[in-house]
Amino acid sequence: MQDYLSQAEKNGVTLYDDGACQFCGAKTTGGVHECVEIFSLGFELIDYSKTENHLYRFLSVDAHTLQHPEIHGRWNNHFHLSRLHLIFNYNVAWNYSLSTKLSELLNRYKANNTGEHLKPPEVLQRGSITTTDVLANSTNAEECQQMIKRWAREVYNAWNSHHLLVDKITEPFLD
Repeated sequence: MQDYLSQAEKNGVTLYDDGACQFCGAKTTGGVHECVEIFSLGFELIDYSKTENHLYRFLSVDAHTLQHPEIHGRWNNHFHLSRLHLIFNYNVAWNYSLSTKLSELLNRYKANNTGEHLKPPEVLQRGSITTTDVLANSTNAEECQQMIKRWAREVYNAWNSHHLLVDKITEPFLD
């Protein structure tokens, strides 16, 4: 996986070093770089080593990735939106092995749909909750988990123009 700086360059995107995050609007002073740093720290209130907390890591990864598609590869959108779709619409209890299964399914799908692109919602319209909101509104692990779940749901809903497509993509996953 390429780092986000290389991916942005590959995508022809200029990253801003100061102010709010240019993609999600997080109230940062260091731009997208600070937003990525906050996300990378993983919301320390949650102990991700506990199996019951893995869901919140998946949700936060999906939310952040879909709010910042300009710094990721284009097929990432399919993966992260499909995972949220399976979690929110089919109540799939996600675990790491399911990520491998979804990746394999998407690899088969990509082979037959090479030109497909998921057009992201407009910048700053990919859910109103951001990394800084999760931090600012979480004083304990339970609040943090609830904020992450709301964040992921908002981001998922912002991508609603692609829900029917990811439902079609994920259908074989459910079999």
